[in-house]
Parts: sequence; C-alpha cells; structure tokens
Amino acid sequence: MTHSHEPELERLAHHLIMVFLKLEIKAELENVTDLAPSGDDFEYFFKVVCNSCHEEHKKYVTLKRSETRNISNSRGSAHLVWRCGNCKKESSASFVAEPSKPYSAESNGQFATLLKMECRGLEFTDFAPKGRWTCKGETGTNFSDVELEDDDWVDYDEKAKVDVRISNIESQWTRA
Repeated sequence: MTHSHEPELERLAHHLIMVFLKLEIKAELENVTDLAPSGDDFEYFFKVVCNSCHEEHKKYVTLKRSETRNISNSRGSAHLVWRCGNCKKESSASFVAEPSKPYSAESNGQFATLLKMECRGLEFTDFAPKGRWTCKGETGTNFSDVELEDDDWVDYDEKAKVDVRISNIESQWTRA
C-alpha cells in the first residue's frame, strides 16, 4: 500500500543529504610557492546548483570562513545559507574545520586540494579566484597582494633577483 507522504519524504530526504566536496586548483608557478587565500576574511566566489530542482544560480555566491549565518528553523549555522530562486528550498554549506592548504611548487601544473566544504541541499560547480592571495618567493620573499582575476599575476622578487609569475589558473570541484 502506497502512502501519499512517501514522495514528500523522499524529496525531503534527498534535500537534506550531506555531501563533502573539495575544491582543487591548478596553476603554473614560476619562482614562487605556497599560493593561498589571504586569510580567514578572504571572500570566496562559488557557483551553486540546487540539489532539489538542479537549477544553477546565475551569479556567484560569496562566503568567508570568518562569517556564519543562522539556518532557518534550526539551532545550527553555516558559512552559506542559500535559498534557491527557482524552488525556494533553503540549503547550506560550511567550510570543513581543517585550514586551506597552500598550493605549493611541488603541485605545479597539477590539481591539488585547496579546501573542503560540507554541503546540504546544494553543490558548488565553479570557483572564481577573485580577491587577494598570498605566495612566497623561492628565497622566502612574501607577496601579500596577489590578484588572480586576470588569470595571470607577475611581479619581481628583489631578494632572488628573478621574475615571479602565476598563470593558467584552473579549478574543479570533486567529491571529498
């Protein structure tokens, strides 16, 4: 015997499924290492898709490790609480407690995990590397004002007397 509540319960269960995603980045590093977001106040730009209706949000959403928001009808909070404009379902995402891993020269040209997210009701599909990043020269020079929006950053390391560059930045989301 089929109950009329089964489809609704199945839909709600699907909506609340927790997924862990990892953001991996790849870049060409020249004479630098340890590329990383500038700190806990760094603003990440992610594209979101709703797991209920599969609609992708047209604009990037932003979130920071340093900010949380309350989840409706819950005592919990998350770094992102998002309501789908299409189906109106509320979803959330939080950074996994472990810190971001700097992208090192050893990973040069290969994908490496930058961060992990816990997602409920949504998934991320894209990442825009906007904002201020940091990196280090091979002799320890700190570069604290790295901007990757143009897919190419160039500077000069006075201590090592070499040009430094970050280019060909790519990203991908995968299941963690």
